[in-house]
Amino acid sequence: MKRRDFVKAAAAGLAAGAAGRGAEAFALERRSQAIRFGYAAITWNGNDRQAIEDVSALGFPGIQLRANVLAEFGDKPEALKELLRAHDLKMVALSSGGVSVTTRAEEEFVKHERHAAFVRAVGGMYLQLTDQLPPGRPATAADRRILGERMTEIGKRSAELGVGVGYHNHMNSLGERPSDVDDILAAANPRYVRLELDVAHYTQGGGDPVKAIDRYHDRLLFLHLKDVETVPPAPGTDPARSYRFVELGRGRVDLPGVFAALKRVGFKGWAVVELDAVPDKARTPKESGQISKSYLEKQGFRIEEEMRQLLR
Repeated sequence: MKRRDFVKAAAAGLAAGAAGRGAEAFALERRSQAIRFGYAAITWNGNDRQAIEDVSALGFPGIQLRANVLAEFGDKPEALKELLRAHDLKMVALSSGGVSVTTRAEEEFVKHERHAAFVRAVGGMYLQLTDQLPPGRPATAADRRILGERMTEIGKRSAELGVGVGYHNHMNSLGERPSDVDDILAAANPRYVRLELDVAHYTQGGGDPVKAIDRYHDRLLFLHLKDVETVPPAPGTDPARSYRFVELGRGRVDLPGVFAALKRVGFKGWAVVELDAVPDKARTPKESGQISKSYLEKQGFRIEEEMRQLLR
């Protein structure tokens, strides 16, 4: 199947209103390659056109964009769809931003539903949700319950559009520690909210991503892949907060264990390489991406072969 025909077929599947992970997602997962790798545009700090150019040049078949892309393409999703098509890229997900537990619920629902509609219009697959800590006070168990309930409603509305919703665990959020993630997912309906496991955030939060995969293997939507290293703490700072996210293979995340666990549980889907910023400012985002790509290839994954499969 040619790339353009593939995108048309994906759009048709979305238009049919497939729920959950989406009909197109399951079609992808039935192919021979178990894991498909994408790359996140966040590293380019808002220069999404350059990110699209570089991610395509690196050979990744998918890309994750952020909600800031709506500033240029919000009223013309077809233009973004064509831009991605021209670069042979699938929009894996849109980072929709944090779900607040303190603002009016309907405001949150409308915002994220709008983003889900944009994902559908572009021919994308997933909506990523994070959260926002309540301002001026410690987080509580009730906050995590409210978050789960609000994400469930967002997930229902997104499912009607054929867009799957994933919760992204994150440092400095309601879902920082493994127990926090457990509580949030327990409060959310698994039919509408799945886990987008970030293996580096989970590690830094005190967890073992291998155990998370084993526990939530039937609820994994997709993954974020990056590494994390410990850095010397600045005077007067908490050593537990002294860390830096780095390219794959350059930190302390048990990435071989992660890939072994994904194989063991039979995961078939997308894993998006993501870095908030290039850790070494002497490198470009593209050079940083090449480091992670080379690591994946050394683990036996064929990024270019994925691209060829999608172009068939």
